[in-house]
Amino acid sequence: MADAALARRAIRLLDLTDLSDQADEAGLEALCARALLPPGPVAAICIWPRFVAQARRRLAGTEVRVATVVNFPSGEEPLPQVAEAIEAALHARADEIDLVMPWRAFLAGEPEPARAMIERARALCDGRALLKVILETGEYPELAQVRAAAELALASGADFIKTSTGKTARSATPEAVRCMLEVIAGAGRPVGLKPSGGIRSLADAALYLGLSDAIMGPDWATPQSFRFGASGLHQVLCDAWAGEGGGRASGPY
Repeated sequence: MADAALARRAIRLLDLTDLSDQADEAGLEALCARALLPPGPVAAICIWPRFVAQARRRLAGTEVRVATVVNFPSGEEPLPQVAEAIEAALHARADEIDLVMPWRAFLAGEPEPARAMIERARALCDGRALLKVILETGEYPELAQVRAAAELALASGADFIKTSTGKTARSATPEAVRCMLEVIAGAGRPVGLKPSGGIRSLADAALYLGLSDAIMGPDWATPQSFRFGASGLHQVLCDAWAGEGGGRASGPY
């Protein structure tokens, strides 16, 4: 696929993200404006919960969805607090909830906290918002654990499974994404995938889209089934679409 066509395809699958410590209202306005630039719009913006209401007002009447994060980035908040945060985000009219599952407990051999949290989130989001569950796969020593976490998330009601918060040293990898796609392929119901963190180049986008095309079929990856979680990638893709730039983001996720 030519660079421009690939860039256009990837932009429409992008969750344009600002989860930096410096995020503010002015930055949100700029993010919303970027989300609508040609050759977009992007699929969604992903922002801190405190900005959801402002984003809804700014993006009213557009195709861009508003996603926010809960139990983020640690994955260690107590269930009542997480449930309260989800309810608040839904009240502010978030379209999508990106939930970090309690992955440390899961890796320690305690899957029940993750199961309980995802099931509670599913009950709250049902009919109101898309539930995207973050596994934090870069922290898993073995691919078998990635597979088990993905299977648990799907069994507990996730609409999407997402690799990473982007806040750890190691984020999305092709190996983890392949494993997650294989779990999705055997799910028996529609489930989406969101590679996230460390995706900074046109080649990265091509790699992950190529995996999804090979495993799920060339028509599978749409905004309803596939997202990229990234911030700096947007400008790289815009440059590639316009025939400019070096194909790689210069800043951190």
